[in-house]
Amino acid sequence: MAVPSQIETSVHIERHYAVTEIAEMWSLSADKVRELFENEPGVLVIGERSPRHKRRYVTIRVPQTVLERVHSRLSFKFGVR
Repeated sequence: MAVPSQIETSVHIERHYAVTEIAEMWSLSADKVRELFENEPGVLVIGERSPRHKRRYVTIRVPQTVLERVHSRLSFKFGVR
C-alpha cells in the first residue's frame, strides 16, 4: 500500500495553476478555462458551487498532471500534434 501514499504525496507537491494563468498560457478567456476544468477529476475546487448568493464564489486550482491530461485530450480531439 506504499504506492497510493506516494501518488498522493506527489499530487500535493506538484505545481497547481490558477484559472488566469491557464487562460493566459492557452489564450482563452477565464470563463472558458473554468468551464473546461471545473468538473475535471483531480482539480481543487474551493468554495460553494451553488451558494445562496447570485454569484458563485469558487477558487479553482489545476494540478500540472490534470493540465497535461486535458491538453492532450483536447489536442487529440481536434487533431493538433
